[in-house]
Amino acid sequence: MSGAVASVRSAAWSERAAVVAVFLANGIGIGAWAACIPALKARLALSDGALGLVLFAFAVGAVLLMQLAARLTRRLGPAKATRAAALLFGAALSLPAFAPDLTTLVVAAFAMGAANGLLDVTMNGYASGVERRWGAAIMSSFHAAWSAGGLAGAALGGALLAFGPVWTLGGAAATVVALAALAWAWLEEGDASPPLPEARIAPPVGALLPLCVAALLCMGCEGAMGDWAGVYLMETARTPQTMAPIGFAAFSATMVVGRLLGDNAVRAWGRARVVRWGATFAAAGLALAVADPRLAPATLGFALVGAGLSNVVPALFSAAAGRTPVPAAGVAMVATAGYAGLLSGPVVIGAIAQGASLRLGIAFLILCAGVAATTARSLRA
Repeated sequence: MSGAVASVRSAAWSERAAVVAVFLANGIGIGAWAACIPALKARLALSDGALGLVLFAFAVGAVLLMQLAARLTRRLGPAKATRAAALLFGAALSLPAFAPDLTTLVVAAFAMGAANGLLDVTMNGYASGVERRWGAAIMSSFHAAWSAGGLAGAALGGALLAFGPVWTLGGAAATVVALAALAWAWLEEGDASPPLPEARIAPPVGALLPLCVAALLCMGCEGAMGDWAGVYLMETARTPQTMAPIGFAAFSATMVVGRLLGDNAVRAWGRARVVRWGATFAAAGLALAVADPRLAPATLGFALVGAGLSNVVPALFSAAAGRTPVPAAGVAMVATAGYAGLLSGPVVIGAIAQGASLRLGIAFLILCAGVAATTARSLRA
């Protein structure tokens, strides 16, 4: 009897480890992409507006493929869909490094964004099934792995950037494929996740509106950190290209720590305080980066942003689940708003940077985080 239980537990741990590997792989790819953005901008002599167009293409690709992810999962099964999406992401990751001009870079960013959107939905859908069968809340551990991957990808980018974007993104792509291959056999095709519904936009209603606003603004700040922190350090703080990834690395590092401690923080202080003080810390970090755009203060500021935002969105998702008769409906509304911010935030910053300055664009995020902090009162209901 004990042997049978041990066998089941061993299988569960192996599957959980496989999901962690997939989240880690995705984070590594996004971290390496963030590290490469300043170098690609400099190599192709892109304006802030042109870079905003590239980031917009990435966002459009992600949104379009997110709509097809549920259909792919039903047709292939959750394990095969996750495997296919991970391999596609690894294959698409190196494409921007070979772009000789803006048009080609836009197409490459669209392809990479599409693969990322597909992987985002399939791996989260699979992970939700693993969490359900595990019988305890473990989703934060998967997202902590994603943030750890972002840190590793930024570090990899910093190490290889001196050799050029081809080495940086190529090395990250090889790592992604290797991790996907490692997880391949442990992703089980059985009842790994519940069937995903057709992707639909879920507009906010009633009591969920403040939560949706907070998710929109905070995930907008999170997306901007990934795409603009390195450019800000390179252009405003006059940091060498090889050092520019340190901003996103600091953001990712504190986000990993924050997410690992997040469950205890919510239990000790409650969701409202976690959201209010988290968004306030993020605003303070952004203010420090804007007030003193040298390497050390700006990097410290980005680290504060990561620490502050690490548990805001999970707290919002948990609160939303209790605000509607069907928990998934509330989560869908907040998630829709959050992903809108995550994908559109970098584009908005690019538009502000093109019209005024990147420093003003980062300053705009202070307002976003401040407004998000004021919505925390609604979580007490």
